[in-house]
Amino acid sequence: MVERIIIGELRAWKTKISRKPLILRGARQVGKTTAVNLFARDFKQYIYLNLETARDRNLFIQYPSIDTLIQAIFFEKEKLLEEKDTLIFIDEIQEVPEALSMLRYFYEQYPQYCVVAAGSLLESLFDTKISFPVGRVEFKVVRPFSFQEFLLAMDEGNALKQYHKIPMDTFAHDKLLSLFHLYTLIGGMPEIVLSYAGSKDIVALTSVFDSLIGTYLDDVEKYTSTAGQTQIMRHAIRSVFMEAGNRIKFNGFGNSAYGSREMGEALRTIEKAMLIHLIYPTTQTGEPFMPDMKKSPRLQVLDTGMLNYMAHLQKEVFGTNDLNNVYKGHIAEHIVCQELLAHQISLLHKPLFWVSEKKDSVAEIDFLAYLDGRVIPIEVKSGATGRLRSLHLFMDAYRGNVAVRLYAGEIRKDILTTSSGKNYTLLSLPYYLTGKIGEYLREFAL
Repeated sequence: MVERIIIGELRAWKTKISRKPLILRGARQVGKTTAVNLFARDFKQYIYLNLETARDRNLFIQYPSIDTLIQAIFFEKEKLLEEKDTLIFIDEIQEVPEALSMLRYFYEQYPQYCVVAAGSLLESLFDTKISFPVGRVEFKVVRPFSFQEFLLAMDEGNALKQYHKIPMDTFAHDKLLSLFHLYTLIGGMPEIVLSYAGSKDIVALTSVFDSLIGTYLDDVEKYTSTAGQTQIMRHAIRSVFMEAGNRIKFNGFGNSAYGSREMGEALRTIEKAMLIHLIYPTTQTGEPFMPDMKKSPRLQVLDTGMLNYMAHLQKEVFGTNDLNNVYKGHIAEHIVCQELLAHQISLLHKPLFWVSEKKDSVAEIDFLAYLDGRVIPIEVKSGATGRLRSLHLFMDAYRGNVAVRLYAGEIRKDILTTSSGKNYTLLSLPYYLTGKIGEYLREFAL
């Protein structure tokens, strides 16, 4: 099994003095259950409850008292009640909304046990009568494999050492770039990555992709209450892969006749299920940067490998020397965003992008990302540094003096000057170091 980034976060959570029950968010099939099973090795005792099974589900339905519930759980699973070093994992918690309410009592009355829950579409599936344990639970998110986790799964030990070395050796560049292209091609869904690691056969992944995407389509009924809504949702899920990387409008999304209200509701529901992210722009040049929800968002789907498969881009990605040449640069931007999100455990922040839509200065910065408490503009672009007009415009107005460019080349640092005479540092990094931006900035630019 691959040691996920989330495992380190779980271990840190375990050692907190005032530890609250933890809810893991994430789309289906991203490895939430596997991650907890790995984490369970740190405990003397592990109790797994899957609320999709009637036997485990009935425990929470039959025993509304926390004292009785605890005793029933330990009795049913043949575990020792007095063993404090116990992990209790409540999987598929959305199947019993009452179980969510019970988390507060685990926190208040049985803090000696580590309690983790996982579920999907929590915001939409819970009845409004259910009391959400505000302030008594924590949240973390599990996403597809990062490039770091991909290297581990592929048993690329030397490449992984170079990835972690700051700065890496120049001789490792070509191999890491090639491996990052492979990662971009097949994506980071655990089942896909592990299947490829075993077979090294991209063609054999066809059935795995079909099964994976079919699972999401089969889940549609859980998000809807009428046949009409089901039809809209199915259209939305199929269409997001064709529209990924683009700025979208809800009205007529996916060449449909559906209006803004219908498609907006469908896409926001899919976002709650964490199958997509709607990345909104900001027009501000000073903090705090706020998304402008009135403007068209950029569509980010769960996984670039799934996007390549559904949009028939696999051959183009496979044959390129520079990801920026594929799909008008959208694939490079998409995988960079996926990497930025993979290293963002919190649900509170997601990347923005910056736009200036004035008649005399239309410009766009690919990402504004929070790193070490500051906002760093990030461009995903090949070519000469002198062609970064949008970045110059932004840096002229922004109080910061550091920016990042991600591209196919090697690590370099430049001092650039805007048209108004402001100097700023541009740190250029290869795509595969997206997850290391913070460390390289601290080493070379901050």
